[in-house]
Amino acid sequence: MTQRKIIHVDMDCFYAAVEMRDNPALINQAVAVGGSRERRGVISTCNYKAREFGVRSAMSTGMALKLCPSLVLMPSRMSVYVAVSSQIRQIFNRYTDLVEPLSLDEAYLDVSNCQQCYGSASLIAEKIRAEIFETTGLTASAGVAPNKFLAKIASDLNKPNGQFVISPDDVDEFSGQLSLRKIGGIGKVTASKLENFGLIDGNDIRAAKPEFLNRHFGKLADVLLARCYGIDDSVVKPNRVRKSVGVERTLARDLVTLDECILELNKLIPMLNQRYQATQKLPIHKQGVKLKFDDFQSTTVEQAVDEFNESLYLNLLTDAFERAQGRKIRLVGINVGVREAAENTENPIDDLPQLDLF
Repeated sequence: MTQRKIIHVDMDCFYAAVEMRDNPALINQAVAVGGSRERRGVISTCNYKAREFGVRSAMSTGMALKLCPSLVLMPSRMSVYVAVSSQIRQIFNRYTDLVEPLSLDEAYLDVSNCQQCYGSASLIAEKIRAEIFETTGLTASAGVAPNKFLAKIASDLNKPNGQFVISPDDVDEFSGQLSLRKIGGIGKVTASKLENFGLIDGNDIRAAKPEFLNRHFGKLADVLLARCYGIDDSVVKPNRVRKSVGVERTLARDLVTLDECILELNKLIPMLNQRYQATQKLPIHKQGVKLKFDDFQSTTVEQAVDEFNESLYLNLLTDAFERAQGRKIRLVGINVGVREAAENTENPIDDLPQLDLF
């Protein structure tokens, strides 16, 4: 079998970088893209100077401005970001047809059979990053590994404007030393639970008894074991049909009351609306709210609709919260279901970036 060669390309603070490119006066300032404080906005992304003050994506604009009073807040220009993302996608397609976009600013590429750059995945990643900069004036970071899971982690290890390679020979050592907090799906609450049991990195999971992991972590135990051995058999899927657009947040602390959940809901709605706008407003057929409880059980409440209705989420959240029956809430999420490509011939989605987060 051919050894898989996967590249994960992740643009550096994409929205903010576009704003700094188009307005050089912003380059030495702390910059964020997001909604206004007066409208209870949320930060979509920020540059690295803003991050030095503790500003982060998904943070409320009010909190961001408290941390960094000099923060320059820019309104979102989604049409511009989509256009730049399309330019980047064209660069990817010069090297492989196996491209799986995750959002406007990141994608997986399977270059296992690519003959360019002597078939070297690391050289291909370097060339792609150089072409992105030459074409758009923006920098990108990349991770190169034998599978998607490791490639995504690697792309974050040498940011900004860098790359990190995990060779097949390095997988065992790397995954053994990997912090469990870096595994996708491990939020702060789960990470704290793992640490309370003394489980910090991959080697700790390997040493734990399977019965113990199953008893305390249920279905997550199998995922933990696979990831801590560097195993991920999922393939790059270039032709995923978009069925939903969503956002969700695993909370730093569990929520107890409906009012607390409503506050989180109000933070998520602008983010979802922004992602939905990026689909060129594909026809929708349902909206939904997802809650995950402190026992790791989850529930989803959905309602059929024919147009985007922000106020509907409050009703759906109220119904979902009633199912908690005293349990605390560890995750809040919302989504819209969109029509498949075959049902939407006037707005084909083949060339649109995939935004599924649910």
